[in-house]
Amino acid sequence: MRYLPLTPDDRKAMLDTVGVSSIEDLFADVPEAARLDGPVNLPRRATELEVERAFTRMAKKNLSAGEAPFFVGAGAYKHHVPATVDHLIQRSEFLTSYTPYQPEISQGTLQTLFEFQTQVAALTGLPVANASMYDGSTSCAEAVLMACRITKRSKAVLSGNLHPHYAAATHTLAKYMDIETVSQGAKPGALDDLIGSIDDDTACVVVQTPDVFGQLHDLEAISKAAHEKGALVIAVFTEVVSLGLVKSPGEMGADIVVGEGQSLGVGLQFGGPYVGLFACRDDRNFIRNMPGRLAGETVDADGRRGFVLTLSTREQHIRRDKATSNICTNSGLMALAWTIHMTLLGQAGLSKLARLNHEAACELADRLSAIGGVELVTGSFFNEFTLRLPTGAAKVVDQLAAKGVLAGVPASRLYGEGKGVDDLLIVAATETNTPADFDAFETALKEIL
Repeated sequence: MRYLPLTPDDRKAMLDTVGVSSIEDLFADVPEAARLDGPVNLPRRATELEVERAFTRMAKKNLSAGEAPFFVGAGAYKHHVPATVDHLIQRSEFLTSYTPYQPEISQGTLQTLFEFQTQVAALTGLPVANASMYDGSTSCAEAVLMACRITKRSKAVLSGNLHPHYAAATHTLAKYMDIETVSQGAKPGALDDLIGSIDDDTACVVVQTPDVFGQLHDLEAISKAAHEKGALVIAVFTEVVSLGLVKSPGEMGADIVVGEGQSLGVGLQFGGPYVGLFACRDDRNFIRNMPGRLAGETVDADGRRGFVLTLSTREQHIRRDKATSNICTNSGLMALAWTIHMTLLGQAGLSKLARLNHEAACELADRLSAIGGVELVTGSFFNEFTLRLPTGAAKVVDQLAAKGVLAGVPASRLYGEGKGVDDLLIVAATETNTPADFDAFETALKEIL
């Protein structure tokens, strides 16, 4: 393909579209003093050893997740990932493989995707799952688009307790597809009035459980109300380990289930790459409108078991205007890591892991909420809960970090200061937290408050 650079007319058209007259106008929000007007001030040359030492000194300014009691969650969680996972995904046939366009030479990749889909379907309680998405937030946005295609409606009702990043990704994608998104305000510890927002124009209701504050929800009433109006229910989760212990969204009537799989096999990794999970009902209309790709099982001419790409309504395979989504590939290596970790755990292992997480969170919540002035906001939770502090949570988190405890995520960091959540602290506990971690958190918080 030839490279076709933009012409001056192309650039002018783009600037006109966004409402500015020059490239410089795009940087108007950056203070003059902060702009770079020459080369970056770096040494002209340095040896590899010098560079390594310099970056090591810089890295030591951070307090990393592995060096301190760590209770940060709110969408990404610190779990133990067995060394076996990294060892296996680094095999050359996995690490170097790209999209399985050529089924005859990609049977191993296709089989792992098939097994990944099977595991996702079993966890979510819905029979059909695709071969993964970028992450949980893009899965959520794509689910809304899918629901609008199926119902031929253009209104989505979003719970106020949906993770703000997931809501933002959905708003952004929906805006350019002429889909109206209705979102209520955050309501820590409870569920907003989603049923009252459902009308005859509603394509879908998007609700998260456990929600961004850690509260677990029963979706059956919402599912019934939505279905009576002809709308679909999209259930979202950010902590996939919770599905090892709680009732699956599919069993509660959800039509589409999406979420983040980072907790298993993937690790925190500074925010990515992660792995989005996506499942839906066994309905031909649903399957044909599902984004991404599906790997299927078949037999060849000699009757031998094999795997193929069953459906992939993507830009590379069909006409661009007929593609179901903007997802142009999946997080294949991350999906493989997820599948390996799930296989190592097995059904009993996942349940045990989930129970360890829940027990850890219960113990920590009891200890912290017993401190004077601290209130536990979430009454029913899995491994994450929200505390109301007698002072600003952001300031407390900074003070705790200075004492060597990474305490959680202030809700104001997700919603902004002055939004009525400044005193809320979202705390996560996993199987990686030890009794010594709990002691350190409790002691440090008592000293600060």
